Amino acid sequence: MTAAVVSTVLLLVGVFFVASAVLGALRFPDVFTRMHAITKAGTLGVGFFMAAAAVHFGDDISLVTRAVGVIVFTLLTAPASAQMIGRAAYLAGAPRAPNTEVDDLADAYPEPTDLFGAKPPPTASERDGSRS
Repeated sequence: MTAAVVSTVLLLVGVFFVASAVLGALRFPDVFTRMHAITKAGTLGVGFFMAAAAVHFGDDISLVTRAVGVIVFTLLTAPASAQMIGRAAYLAGAPRAPNTEVDDLADAYPEPTDLFGAKPPPTASERDGSRS
């Protein structure tokens, strides 16, 4: 296989993952599931795009080094930033999907504030009491 064919295949795989991230951002019901789709699929898409660039311009070592640097940087920073955004959204009281049943953080954090104009999520004891 030539470098052009390999880079085209890598680009198409990257397009698939980025399109999946966009679809997840449009279709998922709350900030937490949207963030998950964007972080996972978007990171893979960027990785495949950079791999395609590295293969296509393989004779330019500085470009290959930069492409690898972008891949490593994205893999290291995307999960950490998604975690911080998710925690901030949770603490701010972002509305969750209606079918969310488990809230492992209910007792770990103080009462969230109401920055999104939504009712803060119920605590575990409030949910358990309402099911009775």
